[in-house]
Amino acid sequence: MITALAGLLALAGCASDAGLRASEKLALYTAHAGEPVSSFRYFGSINGWTPLGDSALAVWTRPSEAWLLELQGPCQDMSFSPTIGLTNQMGRVHARFDKVIVRGGGAVGMPCHIGRIRPLDVKAIRATEKELREARVEEREAGDGAR
Repeated sequence: MITALAGLLALAGCASDAGLRASEKLALYTAHAGEPVSSFRYFGSINGWTPLGDSALAVWTRPSEAWLLELQGPCQDMSFSPTIGLTNQMGRVHARFDKVIVRGGGAVGMPCHIGRIRPLDVKAIRATEKELREARVEEREAGDGAR
């Protein structure tokens, strides 16, 4: 895991000021994901979500509880969608049975099948993101001093 994080820090130096690229975010979230689980409890609303390319996303069900949803294939327009929804069975979202519904501007939602669910270590993700932001600031300041 330390090697993955070191690689991620190296990649962060290549990232633009806008933040990490989808592939870098996916690497970060994957590094802080636990073992796959069959389902998670869903309270009917999403606290937040982050697209991680076209085949994965992070979904927050509470401020301190998040899940890495790895999809069974590419999910069109997920990166551009203003909202998503989740299907569920009696308050639980299940891998291989439930779907992410991508909702666009008035169009019917596109279903994307969930292949795997992994719990995320939210505290570790936030700490690593903070370190990456600080490293970018230091790099920018060092670059400004060289001019």
